[in-house]
Amino acid sequence: MTSSRPYLLRALLDWISDNGQTAHLLVDATRPGVVVPTQFVQDGRITLNIGPAAVQGLDMGNDWISFSARFAGQPMQVSVPVGAVLAIYARENGQGMMFGSEPGGDADTGQGQGAGEGEAADAGKKPGGRKGPSLKVVK
Repeated sequence: MTSSRPYLLRALLDWISDNGQTAHLLVDATRPGVVVPTQFVQDGRITLNIGPAAVQGLDMGNDWISFSARFAGQPMQVSVPVGAVLAIYARENGQGMMFGSEPGGDADTGQGQGAGEGEAADAGKKPGGRKGPSLKVVK
């Protein structure tokens, strides 16, 4: 199956906009193909305002997100592979969704900031060794 991430991103963008909020993307700026203003990258991540007042020509395809925006008054064409998006949320209240790695994905996005390969698998576990909710197939 194809990745669900681009479909969820578009749906959440609609939901955030329909509720009068401002959508922001959290992007892993270290991923290959990410074209963002490097002077605003912090700890390998950048937050992008994708609200209609901030961007022009927003295109949220299945593989790429692209748009034109101004950063410190300078126009720039931004391109982000969908797999580099770590989260989409509303600026005003923080509601939205974070994304982890998908089965069969080309890279692990991890939940921990700066998580290495060994740490990424442990990032989603709860303290004390307890596991989070899980699903079970019932026949």
